[in-house]
Amino acid sequence: MDIWYTKNQTEHVRFSIRIEKQLASVQSEFQRIDIFDSVEFGRIMTLDGLLIVTEKDEYIYHEMITHIPMATNPNIKRVLVIGAGDGGTVRELCRYPTIEHIDMVEIDEMVVQLSKEYLLFTAYCLEDSRVHIYYQDGLRFVRKKENAYDLILVDSTDPFGVGEGLFTKEFYGNCYKALSADGILVNQHESTFYTAYSNAMKRAHSRIKSFFPIALVYQTHIPTYPSGHWLFGFASKQYDPRQDLQADWWNSLRLKTRYYNTILHQGCFAIPNNVRDALREAKE
Repeated sequence: MDIWYTKNQTEHVRFSIRIEKQLASVQSEFQRIDIFDSVEFGRIMTLDGLLIVTEKDEYIYHEMITHIPMATNPNIKRVLVIGAGDGGTVRELCRYPTIEHIDMVEIDEMVVQLSKEYLLFTAYCLEDSRVHIYYQDGLRFVRKKENAYDLILVDSTDPFGVGEGLFTKEFYGNCYKALSADGILVNQHESTFYTAYSNAMKRAHSRIKSFFPIALVYQTHIPTYPSGHWLFGFASKQYDPRQDLQADWWNSLRLKTRYYNTILHQGCFAIPNNVRDALREAKE
């Protein structure tokens, strides 16, 4: 039997992966969660039919959301991760012995349970003693925090459904309040290639800029993401990742990465003109 998973990237664009077999299909309180083994991309997870993580290219996303801020401020000790139920972002954070405490807030406990069962390549650090998991709405969780974290990583789904609240002005304002005086916020920032994603990126960037004195965008290439070209937002109260990169310190850690390096760190902030134009248009 010829089985394919197909994701509608837009109303007019589809992306398909040949499937070997389905391993799990669960309807949680929040969404449908499916786990598949694919021919080209290994094991994959989808949420309500949207592709969330693949074994073949997950490392790109998780390295780029994590190592950019960590290489900018070696003194990061307290981290909040919002979303990230597959565990990949936490896995990269746990590679730093300097990090003392990681709070992970995931709204859907079933995502974490299935990741631990089927996605060990991302989830194997979720049992680390520094990791504290809260099954809550990230928007509500961060409201109660003040000067609590050095770094917040928003590893969310797209701004639809359960992830919608993590793209609001209220949320970014609460993140600002929850960060220390030199705190950093990094979020997945959509793309500019397709109109709906571009509009979401511009709204998010405008809202972040209204709180943070430093608000930048950096880019990466992730084959299974819509268009393959993806952005992250970097916002900080003090640090500029282009000028404050601590390359010697980061390289002294001898972390083995498959995508990130300190040369790429500088280069990923050199964004193309179409992204620069979209950022200029960013407003409520």
